[in-house]
Amino acid sequence: MLTRIQSALRDAIRADGERIGPFLVRFDAHSDNPFMNYAVPDEGVAPTPAEVNALVTAFRQRSRTPRLEYLRPSPLVDAVLEAAGFTVDRLLPMMVVDELTTPPRPVGLTVEAVTSDADLLAVSVVQNTAFGVGGTAGAEDVARQRSLLRDDGVIVLARLDGEPAGAGAYTAPRRGMSQVAGIAVLPSFRRRGVASAVCADLTARVFDSGCTPFLETEPDGKVTRLYGPLGYRTIGESASITLK
Repeated sequence: MLTRIQSALRDAIRADGERIGPFLVRFDAHSDNPFMNYAVPDEGVAPTPAEVNALVTAFRQRSRTPRLEYLRPSPLVDAVLEAAGFTVDRLLPMMVVDELTTPPRPVGLTVEAVTSDADLLAVSVVQNTAFGVGGTAGAEDVARQRSLLRDDGVIVLARLDGEPAGAGAYTAPRRGMSQVAGIAVLPSFRRRGVASAVCADLTARVFDSGCTPFLETEPDGKVTRLYGPLGYRTIGESASITLK
């Protein structure tokens, strides 16, 4: 399952990814946010120090922080990156679900798939605020959301009593799998079941498409508090590795 997920994550950036040795790299043209610029190693690769140096140079030339995302265990990649000075930023639980347990939806909450510029901007405001992304949401954020839609992903906006409260998405189906991601709730609407409703909605949509949902999450209690009750279970770790 982890191998399938890693292949799906690699496929997700293949269309606009850049090949640098045994790495597929996503460079965001509009943002230097590290989470939008990263490399994924090929399956079973044993990178050489020279190949890692070439990767670092490509990031530096674009004024981007050298960063990789991949699933562990991957000892051959771990060893060469550690020798080059990379350090682990995050080890995130990777979760899958076999059967969704649908929670009760809060009164007054709607969750809808959205495509209009106004709704995509509202989604961006929710996510930028919830994730602490600097700056005001604008045209570049909407363009990024549209890119996900063009790639056959789905974006949802949750409204509580008509007000934007939460958002999320799932990526285009690849290798029979889709990643549920970007689940965000504005601070003033938290602890009301919005995140659970958004995740359940997206998970159901993935199942309805004939695919298996998966996600990664912070190791901050969401594993048992949010995703576990929906039926998700941990199967491994996603590593984020950076060279400062």
